[in-house]
Amino acid sequence: MQALTVTPGKKDSLSLRGVLEPPASQGPVLVEGLAVGLCGTDTEIIAAEYGEAPAGQDYLVLGHENLGRVREAPADSGLAQGDLVVGIVRRPDPEPCKACAAGEWDMCLNGKYTEHGIKGLDGFAREQWRADPDAMVKLDPDLEDVGVLLEPTTIVAKAWEQIGRIGQRAFFDPHVAVVTGAGPVGLLAALLAVQQGLEVHVFDVVKDGPKPELVRDLGATYHSESLPDSGLKPDVMVECTGVTPVVLDALRCRAQDAITCLTGVSGTGKRTGVDVGALNREEVLMNGVVFGSVNANRRHYDAGAKALAAADKDWLRRLISRRVPLDKFAEAFDHRTDDVKVVLDLQAAGSGGTGQS
Repeated sequence: MQALTVTPGKKDSLSLRGVLEPPASQGPVLVEGLAVGLCGTDTEIIAAEYGEAPAGQDYLVLGHENLGRVREAPADSGLAQGDLVVGIVRRPDPEPCKACAAGEWDMCLNGKYTEHGIKGLDGFAREQWRADPDAMVKLDPDLEDVGVLLEPTTIVAKAWEQIGRIGQRAFFDPHVAVVTGAGPVGLLAALLAVQQGLEVHVFDVVKDGPKPELVRDLGATYHSESLPDSGLKPDVMVECTGVTPVVLDALRCRAQDAITCLTGVSGTGKRTGVDVGALNREEVLMNGVVFGSVNANRRHYDAGAKALAAADKDWLRRLISRRVPLDKFAEAFDHRTDDVKVVLDLQAAGSGGTGQS
C-alpha cells in the first residue's frame, strides 16, 4: 500500500512509497485511512528537526492528525465496519510511569511514550492501519467531512479542561477570553470558548482572508492590532502562536486572578530583553497562573469529539482550506496565504507514482 514517509534525520526526505500492509500484531481493528491533516509538526519533521522511526525501521510514516473508517473489528470491540474513527496519537510508555498507568499519558513522566507519525510509531498517512480498540475514538457519522480536525481540537480541549481545574483553586467567574493566533488551533480554542458562553477575542496579524471572517462568524471579535494596543484585560488567555513577543504580551496583559495557557511551542536561540523581576512581581501580586499544555489523553479526544459534534458543520468545513490527493502531496506543503488547514485525501492513494518533495 502507499504511505507518505520520511527518513528521520535526513532533511527533505519526504516521499510516497509502497509499504507492507499493517500486520495483525498491531491490533485487531483494521482501519481504512480517509484523511490526514498537516501542521507545523509535520513540517519540522520533514526538516529533520526531530522525528523517530519505529524500532528496526529506517523510515517513519508521517501524519498524526487523522480520520479513518473501520473495515474489520472484533465483535466485542464496540466498533463495527463503517464506523468513523480517529487514532489517538500518543501511546503510553511500556514501563509504564505512574502517569501513563493512570491513563494520563499526555503527562508522561519519563519521556518513554510513543507518538504516531512523530516518535517511534508509524503515522496515519497510509491507506490502512491497525490498532487496539482503546487506541481510537469513534466519531459521529455527521463528522465525516470534518473529523480530521479532532486531533487539534483535543489540544485545546485539554487546555480548557486545565483552565477549569485551575480556576477551582478559588473564586473564578471568567467573562473575557483572549486567543492569540488564528490558525487551526487558535480558531478551535475560540470555538470551545464560545461554546462556554465567554466573550471571545482572537488576535492575529492578518487583516484579510478567511481568518477574520471565520472569527466573526463564530460570534467572536477579531483583532489585527497587538494585545497591549487593544486595552483588553482578559480573565483567560490561550496563547497559540509560540511567537516570543506575543507570548510576552500574553503574560503581561490580563486581569486580576487571570489564567494564561501556553500551547504554542517557541523557537529557541533568540534573545529577548525581559525584566523578569517585574514580570514575577506582577504575577505574584495579581494571583496570576501561567501554565503550558501539550498533547492529549483519551478523555480529551472524547471532549473534542463532543465539541465538534455540537459545532456548526459548515463553519468547521471552512477551516479546511484545501484537500490535496495523496499522490500530489508536495502541493500540500506549498504555503499559500489563504491556507488555514490543509488536508491530504488518502482516498487518492495509489492514483499516482512515488515522488520526492
